[in-house]
Amino acid sequence: MVKILVVDDEADLEILIKQKFRKRIKGGELEFLFALNGRIALEVIEENPDVDLILSDINMPEMDGLTLLSKVKEKNSLLKTVIISAYGDMENIRTAMNLGAFDFITKPVDFRDLEITLDKTIQYRNQIKSTLKALRENNILKMYVDETVLNFMGNKELESSLMENEIIEATVVFIDLVAFTKISENEEPNVVVNLLNDYFDLMVKEIINEQGSVDKFIGDAVMAVFQGENHFARAIRTSLAIREKMEEMPAFSKENKFKPEVSIGINTGEMVSGNIGSKSLKRLDYTVIGDAVNVAARLQSAANPGQILLLEKYANSVMTEFSFQEIGELKLKNKAQPVKVLEVLSEIK
Repeated sequence: MVKILVVDDEADLEILIKQKFRKRIKGGELEFLFALNGRIALEVIEENPDVDLILSDINMPEMDGLTLLSKVKEKNSLLKTVIISAYGDMENIRTAMNLGAFDFITKPVDFRDLEITLDKTIQYRNQIKSTLKALRENNILKMYVDETVLNFMGNKELESSLMENEIIEATVVFIDLVAFTKISENEEPNVVVNLLNDYFDLMVKEIINEQGSVDKFIGDAVMAVFQGENHFARAIRTSLAIREKMEEMPAFSKENKFKPEVSIGINTGEMVSGNIGSKSLKRLDYTVIGDAVNVAARLQSAANPGQILLLEKYANSVMTEFSFQEIGELKLKNKAQPVKVLEVLSEIK
């Protein structure tokens, strides 16, 4: 139902409107409210914030229509007003339009013209509402979906093409909060969630600073992907920054001695990028998969608190940028042969 406020000091107009629009009122399509001047109209709007549009005269006692128009614009710029007045000269029309009037109708009222104008105004109002709703939904969506995913989806013209994938060269980082389950055992769930979100927010800021993207949150861990120029070096730099920021954070509380630390695994190479999931269920996860991703996860699992591990064979390209320490050979889960691993110590300034 569309709620319309009619503001006019002529009582006869209320009778005429109720008569001319009786079918649409009875059908529940339109509801009319009435006020004798601008001051009363503002009170009605205060009591009925869901008013969709206003029909207002100009010449009224206490507060005229143009003053009402300016005050409505200050309070709610989306609330549209159509001026109905015997003062149909260009000066009044231009003043009303400059104050934000949607349209102008002269008296005596042609009710057929009024109905067309009402429908046009309602249609415009609905379009604005739909646009705002879409913007709100889009902003909410952005909270759940990485910008990389939104860009990927936006480039797909057909639903079937959403299942396409591509091979990319990238670096994957797994960052895990060490021993975070200790807090989960001793604190209220809302405390745990808020604290975890704070830690995640710290990590994400560093990932974004180096133009990485968050692939997903996995329990108390983050999976990030870096593509483009110098993606391997940017991933390492991000990991060092996150470790440093975590080390600077105080213990959770005097009672709970938990001190946030991270263990990090980094790996680079070819991987498959695309949507993984079920078309039937209409549930997809935009991610990267492949051996390079699995190795990064295994390296994180093997890392001690505060350690950042990567494969020695990829370190040559960044030897001048970072300092490393040899860990030796590690046997990673589901890997036939041991791999030589380095620990990242610091960035070379």
